[in-house]
Amino acid sequence: MEDKSLRWLLLTAIAPIAWGSTYFVTRQFLPADAPLWGALFRALPAGLILLLISRRLPHGVWWWRAAVLGILNVGGFFVLVYVAGQRLPSSVAATVMSASAAAMMLLAWMLRRQRPRVLAAIGAGIGLVGVALLVGVGGEPVDGWGIGAAFAGMLSSSLGFVLTGRWGNEIPGLTMASWQLTMGGLMLLPVALVVDGPPPALTPTSALGFAYLSLVSTALAFTVWFAGLRRLPAATVGLIGLLNPVTGVVLGVFLAGEPFGIVQVVGLGLVLTGIVLGAVVPRRAASPREGMDAREGVGGASTLPSDQILPNAQTGVSVVDGFLPVQDAPPSVSARRGGMGA
Repeated sequence: MEDKSLRWLLLTAIAPIAWGSTYFVTRQFLPADAPLWGALFRALPAGLILLLISRRLPHGVWWWRAAVLGILNVGGFFVLVYVAGQRLPSSVAATVMSASAAAMMLLAWMLRRQRPRVLAAIGAGIGLVGVALLVGVGGEPVDGWGIGAAFAGMLSSSLGFVLTGRWGNEIPGLTMASWQLTMGGLMLLPVALVVDGPPPALTPTSALGFAYLSLVSTALAFTVWFAGLRRLPAATVGLIGLLNPVTGVVLGVFLAGEPFGIVQVVGLGLVLTGIVLGAVVPRRAASPREGMDAREGVGGASTLPSDQILPNAQTGVSVVDGFLPVQDAPPSVSARRGGMGA
């Protein structure tokens, strides 16, 4: 694996680790009766901060795209995560969400014609067996509404992330996160006022909890996640997302006293094995001529669909078999495009 690919894998992994802590923070520190305000407090401040940093507003089709993605990835998703976090142990909530690895593979195959590699599919299957073990032996009763909320949130975010990768290859991760978070937060505001009533009074504990969720689990996590979606295949990103339940289980066990035994140890091992199988796969680097052939469909190279040729940070550099970019953008191209890197 190239050094730059490994770097983006590690940076992208920050997101599911931060998200895995969301359930613990929500369950332990935030009010249980205001899910809409909870989602808004998490999304809107983070979006406005990133918008001030990026200083770019949506344009053209990105007004409606940002609205759609804001609902899938932020507005609806954050509410569902908040409900799941209040109704389920953090380990269970994070584990249900980890099914996004398989969901993202399936959706990427359907919507972007990215057929997963054999090892990636095997890795997803092994990882799902692992998270099933993590859930199956929990000591607490499992709340049906909580499971439903977690499952719906998983499907919503999986679709949103695949569409983000399809639509937003030339949008920097910071800008993409700012548009979706701001749009999602603004759409939540009138709904929260009508459904939840006035915003809940904040205590020092809940204020710190919301600050952590907004700045770390949202602003930072979404920025590196969207940057990873531009540079890594959906299958690999989905497998990295399996770090979410690992984090949720670790925090639940060591900080919340949730049950943990040998079966969970085996489950964690399977999850990590699935990540390694799906993400650490050697690839043959394509030459510049092959990259041009893949885009133009000449010279004997297979012609890839346009949404399967994922550009690097600034350019249209090709992706071998629809996966990782193989070289960096020449400085001249970056300068001509105005430095679009995240």
